[in-house]
Amino acid sequence: MSASLSRLSRAICIAAAGMLAASSPSLAGPASSESAAIAGTDQTAADFLESVGKHTRARWRLLFRPPPPTPPTDRGRSALILGTLLGDSFLIWQAGDAQQFRNNNQDVLAYCRTLGLGEKLLPRLMTQGNLAEQSGWKDLRQEIVDGHQEAMRLLREQMDEDLALLIDVGVGLRLLEIVSSLITAAPEVNTMLFVGSPELLRELREDFSRISAAKREEPFMQRVRTVIDDSSALWHDVDKTPLTPEQLSKTNDTLKTLMQGMVER
Repeated sequence: MSASLSRLSRAICIAAAGMLAASSPSLAGPASSESAAIAGTDQTAADFLESVGKHTRARWRLLFRPPPPTPPTDRGRSALILGTLLGDSFLIWQAGDAQQFRNNNQDVLAYCRTLGLGEKLLPRLMTQGNLAEQSGWKDLRQEIVDGHQEAMRLLREQMDEDLALLIDVGVGLRLLEIVSSLITAAPEVNTMLFVGSPELLRELREDFSRISAAKREEPFMQRVRTVIDDSSALWHDVDKTPLTPEQLSKTNDTLKTLMQGMVER
């Protein structure tokens, strides 16, 4: 497992463990797979969202997004968008929506091709689409995780470390947007269930700091850094002082604005 992905998995593990430690008895969630063990193993975005679903009455389909436009010529921005699409894969898996998954996979393939990964990842993406169509959700879960890892590995083999890091940043930002949307839509939910979110933000900051200086200084990447830094400052003490509804709404609005900015020309 790559160093960057390992860090993201560790952050997700802490986030999921924090939700379980802070929770009251579980609410029945919509996820259909068996609950993943939280302690003592690397956790994935699928595990994180499954934990969220077990402690909220998540209506996953309401969090679906319109498809992005054709990939931009800016490869860094394309890598960010690809990361958010991989985050969407985990979201759609939670919803169990085969057609939406296949639609999203078409967008994933288009962005993979922009980064020189299309032909290498096409067989895996076709397998994923077939599993979704056949309702093979248990096997699909691992396929999505493995696809994320393979994309990172291939980019590093191409000596595209920046792009690999930006994919991870995109996944993390999409996860945080999903979580903040769920809390904003259900203010009665105990925000202490999400005490792991600051750890995700710390890992996002670390990943971003490892991107080359030239790439970090690009105008849109400066926007990304500002959102990560501002959200980190807002959430850093959430385990001691829960966020107000206004602060939660601000986080969600900021993340949504950034996501929209990624796909604007």
